[in-house]
Order: sequence, then C-alpha cells, then structure tokens
Amino acid sequence: MAIRLDQIIVIDIEATCWEKEPPPNQEREIIEIGICPLDITSGELLEKKSILVKPKQSQVSEFCTQLTTLTQAQVNQGVSLGQACSMLRNKYIAHQRIWASYGEFDKRQFQVECEKKGIRYPFSNRHINVKTLFSVMYALEKEVGMAGALEQLNLPLEGTHHRGHDDAWNIAKILAKLITEQRK
Repeated sequence: MAIRLDQIIVIDIEATCWEKEPPPNQEREIIEIGICPLDITSGELLEKKSILVKPKQSQVSEFCTQLTTLTQAQVNQGVSLGQACSMLRNKYIAHQRIWASYGEFDKRQFQVECEKKGIRYPFSNRHINVKTLFSVMYALEKEVGMAGALEQLNLPLEGTHHRGHDDAWNIAKILAKLITEQRK
C-alpha cells in the first residue's frame, strides 16, 4: 500500500502514571490520544483533537491528574482503545500516512498495548521521531524536551503541557518549522 504524502499525523499520548511504581495489578495504559494533522505542502496545522480512552487495567492516580489534568471521571467517559484506533484509521487514514511523535514513548506504548489487547495497530510503519530530528537538524549534543525545542525556535508553548491535544499541536509546530525552514 502506497503511503500518502499529503499529511503527517502528529500524535501525543497521555497514559496512566504514578509517582513511583504502579500499584499491584495496574499497568501503564493510554488515556488520551492527541492528534494534529500537519499539511506537508503548506506546513499548516489542520486540527487539534483529543480522544479520551478508558483504561481497562489501571486507574488515574492523583499524580497523573496533577500532571495531565485528566481525572478518572473524565477518562471513564472515553472510548475503548480499539475504538480510538479505528478512529485513527478511518478518520485520519493513519495506516496510510506518515505519523510523528516527540520521542519513542508514544510509538512503543501503542505497539505494546495494541499487541497485549489484540487491537489492530492504527499506524503505518513510517514514523518520525521529532525529538531526534530536531536535535540532528540543530546539531545539538543531546536531545531536548518539547518545551526546550519550542524555546529554541522562539515558539510559544500553547495550551496545557502534558495534555495530548495541546502537546500534539506544539509538536506539529516544531515539525512544521523544521519542514518549512528546510525548503528555504
């Protein structure tokens, strides 16, 4: 199947987390998928979307709520991971497009969780690690976090850091800047 080169689907996930180790019988699970399609030709950010996902094996801890602002009551209103993956495939055609995230965490978490739950992986095998790409493009000695990359590019951090839709938007701004600067 040919890859569509019209958009890059920028993803940022939030997952259940704890200050230390997870409690017994709980494991890290996706609770929010932030999505921001980026038009490759224009560099335009097309949408800011959040899909809340109801976890099966874990609860949202107080630490997680402080970090993400997401509560157990909010994610209880979410869809299953299977439904969220179907949305990624059907609405965003993510299985036929390049997709991107900041670092490898999101990619690994999707792979592990989809395999463990028997869910069809929603993405193509064409992934851009924006964290590494940014560091290479700017010849940095080590990778920097998303907020640091925005600062180096003189771009404001918009929205709430550690909310999927806001982080996806900010990551897409970084990637758009890298793409458009390269064309100059």
